[in-house]
Amino acid sequence: LIQTEPGGLRASCLLLTYRELTIILMNYMIEDITKAIDRFAEERDWGQYHNPKDLAISVSLEASELLELFQWRTASEAVEEYPEELKEELADIMIYCLRFASVMGYDVEDIILSKLARNAVKYPVSKAKGKKDKYTAYTQEAGSDEK
Repeated sequence: LIQTEPGGLRASCLLLTYRELTIILMNYMIEDITKAIDRFAEERDWGQYHNPKDLAISVSLEASELLELFQWRTASEAVEEYPEELKEELADIMIYCLRFASVMGYDVEDIILSKLARNAVKYPVSKAKGKKDKYTAYTQEAGSDEK
């Protein structure tokens, strides 16, 4: 599917091929990490405790522990004071997220790419670039254009 033009390959084809390769490699890495997490839990017979509700609670609790590192500090102070703790809490969150996905039978690649596609529609570059507004601000803008 590589198309050529005078002077060489089209850049978009190279980027698409690179993107596809990256997604495939990431999926394998995510699958391997998820298998390691599942194996860790199975070796300890923790599957009996890893139901969707309790895993969701664990994600929230670990996210709170991450937030706690920023409490009463500027972002730069927290990053400087707690570099290892930030990594540990982020790892805990990601472990619980991947375990949740595994228990639910979700394809992590699929749900993330699907969500990114939906977000691309909600936050078009032409309206959202450099802005922090929620997507509803852009839909309200569109509605006001029609009036």
